[in-house]
Amino acid sequence: MFETDDRRLARWEQRAEWPLTALAVVFLLVYGWQVLDNRATSGLHQVLEVVLWLVWLVFAVDYAVRLKLAVDKRKFLLTHWFDLLAVLLPMVRQLRVLRLISVLKVLNRRIAGNFRQRVGVYAAGITLLVGVCASLAVLDAERNHPDATITTFGDAAWWTLTTISTVGYGDRYPLTWEGRLVAALLMIGGIALLGVITGTIASWLVERMSGVEDSVADAEQATLAELRLVRAELAELREELRATKT
Repeated sequence: MFETDDRRLARWEQRAEWPLTALAVVFLLVYGWQVLDNRATSGLHQVLEVVLWLVWLVFAVDYAVRLKLAVDKRKFLLTHWFDLLAVLLPMVRQLRVLRLISVLKVLNRRIAGNFRQRVGVYAAGITLLVGVCASLAVLDAERNHPDATITTFGDAAWWTLTTISTVGYGDRYPLTWEGRLVAALLMIGGIALLGVITGTIASWLVERMSGVEDSVADAEQATLAELRLVRAELAELREELRATKT
């Protein structure tokens, strides 16, 4: 029974992966349109908002179905806590577009390379997605505040760049609690991304040094083999000389 339920959950996730990824792309485009188009009429704004909520509803249904199909529901809740937050907290529902990571996984299957190269692809893709989402989210939260320092997408993108890189110039900063929530998540994500990049560089250096050590060891073995061969040939020549003298 447990095995059957696991298979049902796996089949559901496999079938839903690409449709949900497509909806994530739609969500990102519609949300970006809603945030960046200041000239949108109230009617168009309402239509865009309805589309966003419909996509959010589909993600909520997907989470409910996966929770129902999961054998160990407690483990499922613990391992899918981010999905739960995306469903329960509509204010951060734009973070749901992180399902676009599945696109990177599919593209990465076509790229030949080792694990370090795949980590680099993931890190670059995640950085781009998180950066775009954070810029849109903080602009949406901040631009209507009377003392806002982030009022354009350019301001938001600059703030995102300085925050995710942990530089933090301080010329742009969020004032609303929604903006500060985005900032907190972005700072945590920035530290994690720097850790991934540092680890990738370190693994590359270790790999290079290991290659050099292996090359030196192979050269030493080859030299020893040649010396043994030369000694054997010299021994044969001595024997031949002795035989000639006698």
